[in-house]
Amino acid sequence: MSDPAQAERRQALRFLATAGAAAGLATLSSPVTAASCGHDGTPLQFTPKTQPDSQPLDNEFAKYPKCPYCGMDRRQYHYSRHLVHYQDDLVDATCSLHCAALSLGLNLDRGPKTIYAADFGATIEPKPLVDVDTAIYLIGSKLPGVMTKQSKVAFATQSAAEMAQREQGGELGDFDAALQAAYQSMAQDTAMIRKKRAERRQRASEKP
Repeated sequence: MSDPAQAERRQALRFLATAGAAAGLATLSSPVTAASCGHDGTPLQFTPKTQPDSQPLDNEFAKYPKCPYCGMDRRQYHYSRHLVHYQDDLVDATCSLHCAALSLGLNLDRGPKTIYAADFGATIEPKPLVDVDTAIYLIGSKLPGVMTKQSKVAFATQSAAEMAQREQGGELGDFDAALQAAYQSMAQDTAMIRKKRAERRQRASEKP
């Protein structure tokens, strides 16, 4: 992310979007300091736990097999995965834009160096990652969403995104538009995920 103006604009958007997604994230009544974060349940709990990594795309799945926010297999969801590489070289590798939005909201003081998204239009598997600064997102199409009811998928090229739009509907936008949509649907998506997981636990408990 080499454009300072773009970085500042994105940081402001993340702050505003996070504030608007309070129903989906933890609400704090007072500032949090490191000294007050000795227990779970605080934002600093979610600081990336991996070692700094200057080359996060090398052996990506071996180093980051599971999403740290939902536990989903990132190789299984290779087509929707995202990876946030922060300026201090810490990495949050997630299954989806939904979980990448959680990472960005919980790490407001940690600036992203680069954010990557899977190129949904690629024909190879696993789908390669592309810098979101150059990606085109298809938002709200008929394609299934991951961790969300509203699909948001990235494409490396405008032509591939437009072709998918003709077949699947939805609106085209940049990463900022997709991120804002992710925050706006956070409360509804979180409720959906909680319900599905509760139903799954109930079914498991009823098995003989």
